[in-house]
Amino acid sequence: MKEDHLKGKRILITGASGGLGFAMAKALGLHGGSVIITSHTSGKLANAFNTLKNLEIDAYSIEMDVRNEASIASAVDCVEKHWGALDMLINNAGIGMRTVNPSFLTTPKPFYEISASGFRDLIDTNLTGYFLVAKAFVPFFIRQNKGKITNISVSHETMKRRGFTPYGPSRAATDSLSQIMAEDLREFNIDVNMLLPGGGTETGMVPDEFKQSQSTSFKLLSPDIMAEPIIFLASDESNKITGEHVIATQFKEWKEGLEIH
Repeated sequence: MKEDHLKGKRILITGASGGLGFAMAKALGLHGGSVIITSHTSGKLANAFNTLKNLEIDAYSIEMDVRNEASIASAVDCVEKHWGALDMLINNAGIGMRTVNPSFLTTPKPFYEISASGFRDLIDTNLTGYFLVAKAFVPFFIRQNKGKITNISVSHETMKRRGFTPYGPSRAATDSLSQIMAEDLREFNIDVNMLLPGGGTETGMVPDEFKQSQSTSFKLLSPDIMAEPIIFLASDESNKITGEHVIATQFKEWKEGLEIH
């Protein structure tokens, strides 16, 4: 059942053809937000778009490669022509350890065995992609003197886990970038926060064989764990909250702490 909690909010989500990005798009749309989902894979993007439309969500899709400045600029033009404004950017597009070591969970490789090209490709997507997309869309927010950016990240444990080069370093750098963005944009009433699931999540970044062999003591989180916190971060209720590291599994406790202070 749709709600109108976010009615009038225009939100763009990168890497939203599946996983966390799609889950957030669905949650935001079902609460009244208008969402643009982007991905560099046209087939998956079309399927995700059709699913959102079937849920009667005000959804749009743009094929965009977060590593390509021309592709990003074309997406900015589309948003300008269609909406003329933007309320929130969610940087989510990323690739995982499977791109450099398909067996990273069972047979981790030390950093010195990772190819230079694999390292560069992941950093270009996970870190430089966040920078390029934020840089391109932030003029909307500066012009409006308001806006919100949420950068999807991971736990600090993942950032320093054995065998997690270059994924861990990419997300550690994302956190640093996010904190600096928050300070750089504070004077323009633009809130920048980080959001992470709080545990292993059932997405394409996790090898299928691992999903199938999960023990009863370890369960992957559903991507829907992101729904409640991203709805809050998109709402006016979160205005002036910036530079925060929000963990989805601990969201209720974190929010209660805000209310106490």
